[in-house]
Amino acid sequence: MSSLKWWEHAVIYQIYPRSFQDSNSDGIGDLNGIISRLKYIADLGVDAIWISPFFMSPQHDFGYDVSNYCDINPEYGNLSDFDQLIEKTHELGLRLMIDIVPAHCSYLHPWFEESRKSKDNSKSDWFHWVDPKPDGCPPNNWLSFFGGPAWSWEPRRQQYYLHNFLPEQPNLNHANQEVQEELNNVARFWFDRGVDGFRLDAVHTINGDCEPYKDNLADPNFTLGPLPQDKQPFFRQLHDVAQLNQPVIQKFSEAYRRIADEYEGDRFLMGEVNGDEGNAMTVSKTFSEPGRLHATYNFDLLEWTGLSVSEIKGAIANAIEAFNGSGRLCFAFSNHDVPRSASRQLSPLGITLDKQDDLQLLLLQLETSLIGSSCIYQGEELGLSDVTNIQFGEMKDPWGLNFYPEFLGRDTCRTPMVWEKNKPMGGFTLANEAWLPISELHMEKAGLDMAKSEGSIYNKFSSFLKWRRKQPAMISSNKMSELSGGPSEIIFDRESETQILRCKFDFGLVKATFEEVTHGTS
Repeated sequence: MSSLKWWEHAVIYQIYPRSFQDSNSDGIGDLNGIISRLKYIADLGVDAIWISPFFMSPQHDFGYDVSNYCDINPEYGNLSDFDQLIEKTHELGLRLMIDIVPAHCSYLHPWFEESRKSKDNSKSDWFHWVDPKPDGCPPNNWLSFFGGPAWSWEPRRQQYYLHNFLPEQPNLNHANQEVQEELNNVARFWFDRGVDGFRLDAVHTINGDCEPYKDNLADPNFTLGPLPQDKQPFFRQLHDVAQLNQPVIQKFSEAYRRIADEYEGDRFLMGEVNGDEGNAMTVSKTFSEPGRLHATYNFDLLEWTGLSVSEIKGAIANAIEAFNGSGRLCFAFSNHDVPRSASRQLSPLGITLDKQDDLQLLLLQLETSLIGSSCIYQGEELGLSDVTNIQFGEMKDPWGLNFYPEFLGRDTCRTPMVWEKNKPMGGFTLANEAWLPISELHMEKAGLDMAKSEGSIYNKFSSFLKWRRKQPAMISSNKMSELSGGPSEIIFDRESETQILRCKFDFGLVKATFEEVTHGTS
């Protein structure tokens, strides 16, 4: 039916491997665990899976600090396990995407270990090394996402190095062509193994042409928000002027696109990007211009405190204005970095706890009815809620540890999946303890149990996805009308040459309806 490429309308299931399924009883999810649950994912009716990083890493940021891009961290398995995962995924008709981290690596990566030794070694300029100011302070006012300066001191070089995240995650210098070539080799390594696409992590934080390292400007519109991440100094600055979204990033995007185009099978590049307030869609358009990334991963529905109906409408309207008729945008309501949508959206939408499951299904149907692709985070298909009773001694996320007790970080959305209520540890592991606590509340929505329950979110959403695949307006076209509806409604038409499908999402009744209409029907 579809004349579009697979990624232009794909529903992608995100797996956080550490918390998906443990196969070797160490309390940590792994690749073989994912293999054992592939049928559950395929039966849901999604098109692809995206696996968060499983590369060699000291795990300071749980895989987003890579020490070897072309090998597997032993906790997760080995390359043979990965090859089997690709084979089994493809046998089930699914595509497989992995997470590449191009902006920074681990401080234990051999590249950085060599670079930090001196100013004249073979990798001396593979990272951002800058002399201190005359008073010994860092070279500018840039701040880390995780708190504090974006600069750390290296006594051997008597210089500061840049890290937009943790000090253990030094930023690569993309002005160095050798760095680019090494990352190009990473792309080819995984494409050669049969990977169907990459989700490119925080690609807007790539740095390369930032000399003379100008200060960021203060954000004149900053106001204190209700959550600690809105109160920390990082969010008081405008970053697109100097620190982020630099022109050199598009050299990287164009190089990766050329490599992707060398391979058969419509290999897909999706970049996680963001920009200063009011600039996110412009940034997304820049990244997905011809010859660059195929699509960008959109943050607008991932607001930490949740969104009202009006705010959801605004985010979708911005996407329609920028991308109507294309599949160059990917939507998500949840991921591994924000509280789960089943929890954070209740209050902003005025929906009571007894309607939580209805809300989760409504949000899933909404995001998969929009133009482009969408990402479903593991557990959304079950309506899992955020886990907020994690004790300090149980926390693992460095962001949360830095800001406790005001802010619990990202552990609350990363607790392990549970599969069978009547099994110890919910069937996640045979160990007595998991890397994060198992939520007792989640036991009532265990994955395999819900897959057998006719009235579960899993089965209702699965039926919807199977119906969606038969709708030309959703599968063969990426056109949609402007939004309409009252204060508690979002209504739009999906349009193809053979079908107009009216999609209505009523947040008062907490219900979605769909009907075919003809031209002129109101």
